Amino acid sequence: VGRALQAAQDGAAAAVTLTPDAPAVSLTRQGATSGVLRIVPDWQEVPDGLGIDLCALFELSDGSKGVVQSLGGAYGSLDRPPFLLLGGDGHTGEQLAVNLDRGAYFRRVLVFAAVVGDPLGFADLHGTVALRPEHGAGVDFALGVCQVPSTVCALALLTRDGAELVVRREARYLLPRPGVSPQRTVDYAYGWGLSWTPDRPART
Repeated sequence: VGRALQAAQDGAAAAVTLTPDAPAVSLTRQGATSGVLRIVPDWQEVPDGLGIDLCALFELSDGSKGVVQSLGGAYGSLDRPPFLLLGGDGHTGEQLAVNLDRGAYFRRVLVFAAVVGDPLGFADLHGTVALRPEHGAGVDFALGVCQVPSTVCALALLTRDGAELVVRREARYLLPRPGVSPQRTVDYAYGWGLSWTPDRPART
């Protein structure tokens, strides 16, 4: 009976596709309130040799901020702050795991992707993003075709709204200024205010 009840609760909300006209949804109202949420981007027709790194800026309820990224080995952790864990790689497909059991600790999380070693970046690429919670309904959205030589794309923004965790489709291809890294470009665009040191994780 308990499993049947859980299945009914998990299936109560239908999967949501976010669009420019309806860019946000409450994960809490979708039933995604516990377990692990996996955020998985998928890029179509990626040229050979093009590397795409998945990253996330985070701000927790205690005011601490930072970044989860492969650079500097800042992969994060599910069991301790920031309660985010980066897995996979640029060839098999990276994904970000979010510990929803610690959802109250999140103030905001910005998931983004950066192209490594190609000045044309995401130009002419098309991507989609899937959010797959352990419980509750999933969320999907398309990024659209990039028409500029962008090396960084803001994918999704998770924010705390009272007792709810809300996801917003960003799908923003950004153009870094000369000499500015993709990570700093996202930081500046969203006002995160981190201090960046080459090859080391950023800190407040």
